[in-house]
Amino acid sequence: MEYEPEAENMSRTLMYHVDRPVYNEGCIETELLHRKQKKTQTIKQKLSQSLRCSSKKLKSAVYSFLPILTWLPSYPVKEYLLGDIISGLSTGVMQLPQGLAYAMLAAVPPVYGLYSSFYPVLLYTFFGTSRHVSIGTFAVISLMIGGIVVREVPDSMFDITAVNGTNNTDNQLARDAMRVKVAVAVTFLTGIIQFCLGLLRFGFVAIYLTEPLVRGFTTAAAVHVVVSQLKYLFGIETKRYSGPLSVIYSFIAVVSKITTTNTAAITVALICIVFLVGVKEINERFKKKLPVPIPGEIIVVIISTGVSYGMKLHENYGVDVVGEIPVGLLPPAVPDFSIFAAVITDSFAIAIVGFSMAASMSKIFALKHGYTVNGNQELIALGLCNFSGSFFQTFAVTCSMSRSLVQESTGGKTQIAGLLASIVVLLVIVAIGFVFETLPQTVLAAIIMVNLIGMFKQFRDIPVLWRTSRIELAIWFVAFVASVLLGLDYGLLVAVAFAIISVIYRTQSPKYTILGQIPETDLYCDIEEYEEVMEHSGIKIFQANSPLYFANSELYVNALKKKTGVDPVALLAAKKKSQKKREKAKNQTKTTNKKRNSAVKLGLFSVIPRSQSGSTVRLTNDQEMGVKHELMDGETHTDLVRNGQFAAANGDGDCEQSLRFLDRLTGVHSIILDFTPVTFIDSVGAKALKSIMKEYDEIGVTVIVGACSRAVMEDLSKLDFFEGSITRDLVFPSVHDAVLYCQYKGSVEPLE
Repeated sequence: MEYEPEAENMSRTLMYHVDRPVYNEGCIETELLHRKQKKTQTIKQKLSQSLRCSSKKLKSAVYSFLPILTWLPSYPVKEYLLGDIISGLSTGVMQLPQGLAYAMLAAVPPVYGLYSSFYPVLLYTFFGTSRHVSIGTFAVISLMIGGIVVREVPDSMFDITAVNGTNNTDNQLARDAMRVKVAVAVTFLTGIIQFCLGLLRFGFVAIYLTEPLVRGFTTAAAVHVVVSQLKYLFGIETKRYSGPLSVIYSFIAVVSKITTTNTAAITVALICIVFLVGVKEINERFKKKLPVPIPGEIIVVIISTGVSYGMKLHENYGVDVVGEIPVGLLPPAVPDFSIFAAVITDSFAIAIVGFSMAASMSKIFALKHGYTVNGNQELIALGLCNFSGSFFQTFAVTCSMSRSLVQESTGGKTQIAGLLASIVVLLVIVAIGFVFETLPQTVLAAIIMVNLIGMFKQFRDIPVLWRTSRIELAIWFVAFVASVLLGLDYGLLVAVAFAIISVIYRTQSPKYTILGQIPETDLYCDIEEYEEVMEHSGIKIFQANSPLYFANSELYVNALKKKTGVDPVALLAAKKKSQKKREKAKNQTKTTNKKRNSAVKLGLFSVIPRSQSGSTVRLTNDQEMGVKHELMDGETHTDLVRNGQFAAANGDGDCEQSLRFLDRLTGVHSIILDFTPVTFIDSVGAKALKSIMKEYDEIGVTVIVGACSRAVMEDLSKLDFFEGSITRDLVFPSVHDAVLYCQYKGSVEPLE
């Protein structure tokens, strides 16, 4: 290969010239490529090798399980420490109000949100591979847990309003304790599932949650969250619903009691919303000038707590507040195993959704800052965070998008920032948690709603997807509608099922094209799309941008016949009909000749004179010729001969004309199947391909394969595709090789 750089319009264009024979796969396998000799190992040898322990292997395993050991010893203190401190404090201050707020979504007392903002964050510092994500409470996961908790422990189980021998506060405490048990059980199972999936190297499961699916799902979750917080925003007492159509029931319940709105609660909420939206707008517009984002949430929490305490909003105006926050950490406790059977299915959904959120954010930051994250280790890290945290009364956590963006934008370089954020939360838990007991719940509802603005902006995806990909728009829309109406758990299942069906639909409905050559190149494009491309006479190049397997093999064959205009079944039927007509014409000719000969013979005997004894008189040659002329001059015999000759000539002419017509009808002597987009082929696809080659061969059309990958060649070999008349010589490494071969074959063996 020779490269010739040329200067043109102040730019350099690289040219390449290749002079080589036309290769097929048979030639490549025997002359150009020789397989490496691979040493086969027995199962015993493989097991002994995998189980063999060495210092290098042990060190690699420890570093893989504890990623902190790979970067902490070489931590650049002067370069990273200041940024990590600022980032950790900013994230920790943001984590406090969000932990309290998201506990409300999980239907557990607010203090458990603080626990969930401490233990998992601390553990992720040691086991996580991402340097920038903030692990902790997240609205979507909290809402999913809240739905499970309310379903298993509904308000109807406890009479909170009546005081029949039992204080309503005691009933409420009993209900909260039971709900915490359910949330902890879900968290325990979620951690076990994530940890096991990580050990089994199932980090790839997140790919089934495509970006349109996740964005549609999280938008639906935002709708659920907003509706669930309306009662706190308006200060209304309503029942909390779960399951299908719960969002509709909840909205109707709020609307039906809108007349009982607490004026003080809605006033405080609106003031907080306006302030938080304004702070977010300032942070966004001046993020390059501000050293750190303005912590609007903690400002709102501090001020509203002070106002609530000074004005006694709960006592004087009936505004619901957070209530008692125990000081200190709870002792570890074993989850209630009796609850596991009822929540195991829901735990799977939370485990997958939680991991997909963390994995997507981790990959974004890793790509931006030039490092890699290990999906399997992320599963293990999240699993350990949830599993271990469940013993300390936490609920399931994942990556928070808003806090992760703050942690990264404020200069965070490593998970030291996350460690410092967890310490900030710890100080509140053990020292000043009681300060927030008078914090109005309507303020937490306002914080949650403002944090969901980013999720509602995902509605902008609809016009973009409408222009770019209607199928992805359908996935987004199905994920959104199903999750809103059926609930987040069933909605997720429906969305994943629809996404998988869309993949099958794409493989069953690919784009079928006929390719032509760009003049003076070895490049081939769709003849219907570009004016410059040209087809070669007698050659059709067919391409389908999908694999060839059981689900689309029949569609592939039908599209091939339609696009090339050559249907071997129809042509064979016409050929057989023509042959039958030819045989019939031959039979008619034979019958006519027999009749003619009989007539001639009878005519001869009728004019031959006989002797008186009845014996035939022998004629001379001249006499015999005279008799024949006499018979030929007769009208009847003349018609027989003429009609017999005419029938024979007409029958032969029709048959030959029909065969010539079939040859002109095809006009194609070679069909090339471009296998460039084919990534795999199964046994059904191989049988379909073999059937195509045999059917077209019967009408004189050669079918060959071009640009077949080595992986597909391996598949064909394993499927015993190459046998009999179908050999590797019919497969070519490129479309251009196949075209040159067909041109040569057509010139040597023209169809006439």
